[in-house]
Amino acid sequence: MILGCREIEIFIVLLEIFVVDLAAPVFRILVFLFGLAIVLYTLLSAIRTFVLPRGDNVWLTRMIFRAVSRLFRWRARKATTYEQRDRVMAMYAPITLLLMPVVWLILILLGYTCMFWAIGVESWYAALKISGSSLLTLGAFTIDTLPATILEFSEATIGLGLVALLISYLPTMYAAFSKRETLVTLLEVRADSPPSAVTLITRAHNIRGLDYLKELWIQWETWFSEIDETHTSLAALNFFRSPQPNRSWITAAGTILDAASLVYSVVDIPRTPESQLCIRAGYVALRHICDFFRIPYDPDPHYPGHPISITRQEFDEVCAQLEQAGVPLLADRDQAWSDYAGWRVNYDTVLLELADILMAPYAAWISDRGLRRRRRR
Repeated sequence: MILGCREIEIFIVLLEIFVVDLAAPVFRILVFLFGLAIVLYTLLSAIRTFVLPRGDNVWLTRMIFRAVSRLFRWRARKATTYEQRDRVMAMYAPITLLLMPVVWLILILLGYTCMFWAIGVESWYAALKISGSSLLTLGAFTIDTLPATILEFSEATIGLGLVALLISYLPTMYAAFSKRETLVTLLEVRADSPPSAVTLITRAHNIRGLDYLKELWIQWETWFSEIDETHTSLAALNFFRSPQPNRSWITAAGTILDAASLVYSVVDIPRTPESQLCIRAGYVALRHICDFFRIPYDPDPHYPGHPISITRQEFDEVCAQLEQAGVPLLADRDQAWSDYAGWRVNYDTVLLELADILMAPYAAWISDRGLRRRRRR
């Protein structure tokens, strides 16, 4: 019995030696690697979000936008008018964009806190103070050792670099926003507010003639190409709302696509490639944006196998309005409907999905028929 007690005591002593002398250093190494992983992942997320010249859906950035979006959408649901809801959502993208470097700096702070503790700082509180002092370049707390000095200098460099990255990112963002809004604003002159494809066609017919639309399609084909590039590489731009509450880049896009589809399918003028190229540039751009946000759609839809949100009755009503305004129309309405539906099916789903996500203002055939409402029926 006495021998058994001695064996137990020896085992306990050996266990203590292992924990103190072997396990503790191993644990500190693991903590250091964990902190290093946090720092590297945060840096990589910042680079992929702000520097990489292509659309890259970063998990950390996506989570930040989703978390803030829930808060803003909860507040927007309490609004009684669209104007109130628009004022709330107008702050969503700017606030989220400014919160992103704050989240990054917090993660860098925590990552370096782990690394400072792992190299021998006696307490977590002391490691946090040294990390915060280094990150904010205060110099109030420091350790005079080579490993600690290297960590302090690297953390200060990263902190300044992330802030500088955001500062350099904002002018690019607002330059792209301003360029986007130029044609959106001009569309109000040509198609009213909210924009209407019927108004665009009839106004062009009455003022400058339908041949003028060729020039318009070329302008908007270029606009769609720019949107394709900027709204995937600078994803926050999608949520920057127009200066006027009744304007939106997505309703402008939908109006142009519908106008080009109507002109191609039902208006009695020679068909030109400009309208077709404009439509294709438009639905390709919207699809690429949906790809970035991981919104599902059929990449090769065909009417009538794939239905659209516009009914034949609505199409006939629009044709009647155009005819009443003096716009020359094709006699074969069945073929015209088939041609229009054949174009609309390419962008119907992506257009409605983006209009719903962006909480777009009212526009006929766009934000007045969200996919969620259709599914509830």
